[in-house]
Amino acid sequence: MALDEPKDSDDLFDIKGLKFLVDKEFMEKAQMIKIDFNGMGFSLDSGLDLGQGGNCGGCSGSCG
Repeated sequence: MALDEPKDSDDLFDIKGLKFLVDKEFMEKAQMIKIDFNGMGFSLDSGLDLGQGGNCGGCSGSCG
C-alpha cells in the first residue's frame, strides 16, 4: 500500500469517502481485496497466495 496518483491503468474505488487506486491487472489476479485497520496498522487480505504470513501491515513495513 502506498500513496499514488491515478493512472489510466488503475481502477478507482471510493469507499466511505476514502479513495483507493488499484492497478487493473493486479486486481484481476487478486480478485477481492480486504483492507482492515487494527489500531496498529493496516492488514491486507486477497485471493493471492502469498505463502507464509500472507498479511502485510503495520508501521514497520515488514511482512510475515
